[in-house]
Amino acid sequence: MRTVELSAGTIEYEDTGGDGPTVVLLHGLLMDASLWDGPVAELTPDHRCVAPTLPLGAHRRAMRPDADLSPHGLARLVGEFLDRLDLRDVTLVGNDTGGALVQLLMAEGAERVGRVVLASCDAFDNFPPGLTGRTLLLAGRLPPRLFGLFMQQMRLRPIRRLPLAFGWLTKRGDAATARWMRPLLTRPDIRRDTVRVLRAAAADTGFLLTAAERLPDVDRPALVVWASADRVMPPEHGRRLADLLRGRLAEVADTYTLIPLDQPTRLARLIREFTHAPRTG
Repeated sequence: MRTVELSAGTIEYEDTGGDGPTVVLLHGLLMDASLWDGPVAELTPDHRCVAPTLPLGAHRRAMRPDADLSPHGLARLVGEFLDRLDLRDVTLVGNDTGGALVQLLMAEGAERVGRVVLASCDAFDNFPPGLTGRTLLLAGRLPPRLFGLFMQQMRLRPIRRLPLAFGWLTKRGDAATARWMRPLLTRPDIRRDTVRVLRAAAADTGFLLTAAERLPDVDRPALVVWASADRVMPPEHGRRLADLLRGRLAEVADTYTLIPLDQPTRLARLIREFTHAPRTG
């Protein structure tokens, strides 16, 4: 795991290196870069894959007290990450909350991004998304100590598999979700960061509607990959995003929202086809 010092604090990231197209992969809330382990293993032979662990609750290095952990602040942090690593013409991929950050970044221009992939993600008025998102934003109102006590129940697999937790997000990824919870359950400083993220998000739940108004101005190739049976991110939103971005829509079966966990090979194949396709227009 590599690290880079940014304005908000130290960010850990995976970087496979290599001379192929650069793919930067963004995870969601209460997740880390390991969300992408399956697709990265498939893509590494002919891509450079870079996956940061953002301060979204499963990170292991606490952020500075003055760090802006709002959705817009986190999107700017991704832009700063691309700048510091001097990554150019990247294919920026986002799943779950990571897809929301991609939309915010693209709405602001994102000169270093050459292609965009949105995979079953928050969009339009679907924020907070599903029972999981609504439960977390409500819990974020608690003081960090009480929030930590509330989240202790996530140690139990039957609780993690409930729809208000990860049950409607992944069919097969319980081992990953258990691992993602450890920093939050054991570190007071990570709990403080997570509460700050949740409270900042709750202060402006319409930010993706505003971002959507600017998506038609995005002039880069786009791919939208959606779980056909998604129970948290409406499939109709995938179709709307593809229309706004004038991109291709690919629906994936036998998966919930976290396609990188449930269908990593299929997702990697779609990304590879997209990065190797010639640009048009």
